[in-house]
Amino acid sequence: MKRAASYFPPERGMIVTKEIVCFRNADWIVGWDDDRGTHCYYRDSDLAFSGESIVFAGPGRYEGDCDREISAVGQCLMPGLVNLHTHTASMPAFRGVREEMGNPNFYFSGVYEGWGLFMPPAETRGTTTRAAICEMLLSGVTTCVDMSYPYPGWIDAVAQSGIRAFVSPLFDSAKIAAANDHALEYRWAEDGGAADFAAAVELLEMVDGHASGRLSAMMSPMTVDACTPELLHQAHDIATERNWPYHLHAGMSVIEFHEMVKRTGQTSIQWAHDQGLLGPGTIIGHGAVLDHHSWVHWHTKDDIDILAESGASVSHCPVVLSRYGVTLESFGRYRRAGINLGIGTDCHPHNMLEEIREAAILCRVAEQHMFSALTADVFDAATVGGAKALLRDDIGRLSKGAKADIVVVDVTHQMMLPLYDPLRSLIFSACDRAVKDVFVGGQQVVGDGQVLTMNHQQIAEGVSEIQAAVVRDMPNRDRKNRTAEEIAPRTYSSYES
Repeated sequence: MKRAASYFPPERGMIVTKEIVCFRNADWIVGWDDDRGTHCYYRDSDLAFSGESIVFAGPGRYEGDCDREISAVGQCLMPGLVNLHTHTASMPAFRGVREEMGNPNFYFSGVYEGWGLFMPPAETRGTTTRAAICEMLLSGVTTCVDMSYPYPGWIDAVAQSGIRAFVSPLFDSAKIAAANDHALEYRWAEDGGAADFAAAVELLEMVDGHASGRLSAMMSPMTVDACTPELLHQAHDIATERNWPYHLHAGMSVIEFHEMVKRTGQTSIQWAHDQGLLGPGTIIGHGAVLDHHSWVHWHTKDDIDILAESGASVSHCPVVLSRYGVTLESFGRYRRAGINLGIGTDCHPHNMLEEIREAAILCRVAEQHMFSALTADVFDAATVGGAKALLRDDIGRLSKGAKADIVVVDVTHQMMLPLYDPLRSLIFSACDRAVKDVFVGGQQVVGDGQVLTMNHQQIAEGVSEIQAAVVRDMPNRDRKNRTAEEIAPRTYSSYES
């Protein structure tokens, strides 16, 4: 595959130098107003970085020393996006099979069967991880949270991609599986998940202080209903001691909601709060099916206030929930309550710009109010909101001292024109088609719309082979020995010629 044009010679690889690089005369910069604590637009301005950090980000001209100049005429520079919720090891292999796969008896969720049925083998997951990261980089993501069950080569796959990542090995006390078409069962490990937890901590200690400087650790017990209280507390204690973010899937499904009520007499959020698991370092994954949600018709309406008062964040993944007919009720309501929100892709496609757009649209539909989620609200969530959730103030913004995580948008692209507001044009019209270049810590990882650190085409073809093998093996994977076509029928009948 032809290598895309790069501002830097390829032999430099991912080596960080102290060379001062200056983008000159950018039409637009999505800068940071320290006084107001918000993003702002700078017109016809410069941005300079040295090594992995920004030394100047407008407004106006950079007058300091400079080793390399790059013309930014016809471009908008914006902060790299923070993808707060992904599962890279599995999701790329689900493309085409999981979008319309769900069980009405499980409130249409496809998680409890679809995840396991189409999960790629462990030895192939380095390819799926790389595929997911390619998609993220191309849509302007410079920082991601990767929650995956550990597999050999995972850390290398993430590190070699060039992305900034919070590596988050999943662990649990039970595996949730469909016992039949209308009931789930929790298969509890004899050790309560202790061995997997110990392995996760060992991996996190390897990640913490990784030589790349781009990997960080995040503690991630899988779901609130599949972990014992003891395991959740042990994980929370270590995360607090190490100052690692703590992520917990909760409010993910109606089934989980009712399971926790049956088990504890409380909603997932109420129980987690009483257990002391919520706080500024905690991220609640999805956090959608809470006690106010229309799908549960519950007698309390306390969960949103509990989250707001605790300081916990919510990672909102609008696309994957919308496939099951569910959405947050609503992004705007959570934000007005004072909850810090981030945005994640969770699943395929790992296109953060489409995710941001859907977050805004679904909120407006849920509230029947056009102004319930403005462009600034969702863009904030995808940048500084995600950074805050990860306990960072040096990503998600373009300001002096912040990481040089920069996305270059081509504002002359046909889908950006006419150009009145670059972020609106990007989010509601052009999306990833206008993303030209991406830098992570000052190192270019995307050039002219192509990933520079990986062979995306080869990786995508590899994922195709992985999925094909899974499809062939489906009768051996499925409890009813069905074929993939029976489980996930194609859009139309197909006939051999």
